[in-house]
Order: sequence, then structure tokens, then C-alpha cells
Amino acid sequence: MHPGYTIGAVYLHREPVDFRKQINGLAVLVEAELSMSPFAEALFVFVNRAHTSLKVLYWDRNGFCLWQKRLEADRFAWPRGEQFAAAHPVTVREFQWLLEGFDPWQKNAHKALNYMSIL
Repeated sequence: MHPGYTIGAVYLHREPVDFRKQINGLAVLVEAELSMSPFAEALFVFVNRAHTSLKVLYWDRNGFCLWQKRLEADRFAWPRGEQFAAAHPVTVREFQWLLEGFDPWQKNAHKALNYMSIL
């Protein structure tokens, strides 16, 4: 996103999309499949089938913006299954975690360790 853009909400499109789609095709997906306005103050995030690339669509004052991140190794964590909405909302922090390679849906956090002594 460009400097100064205010992120109101972030929605992850649960199902992978054909990455040949560009701005117009992704905006239609937001409106038709997700029943949301692509002009909202929100980021709409899409993943490819291999989970190695993301595309982010958003409206900025007078036009759509689209950016893409492709991983050279590894995969993005992504919500899967019917327990997640078709447009799964995440916080800006969770979105940043995804971009950094963390999995916000990991059920097991680090285990708490209780030591009695250093030696």
C-alpha cells in the first residue's frame, strides 16, 4: 500500500483464485462472490492454488490498486474449511503475520515453561 493509506479492514478470500485475474476480475469476485463493495475502505487478499503468491486489491480515492507478493520458497498460511467465511476477516496485525510467514490459525502456541533454577 502507498504511504498514508488507511486500512479499515482486511478480508481473505478463502478459496484460491486464478492468478491470471487482474483488477477487474478480482473486483467482480469481491462484488459477486463475497457480496461486498470493492470500493470499501478495505484490503481484499487473494491467494493462488499453490499458496505461494498473494494479490491485494483495494480502492484508493480515484482508482483501484493491486499489488502482489510472491514467495521464492515456502507457502502462505491460509484459512481452510467451511468454519471460515468466504471473506474471512483478519486484523491488520494478523495480515502482517501472514506476510511475515506466521500462521494465525495455529492451534498450539508456544508451551509455557516453568523453571525453578538456572543451574
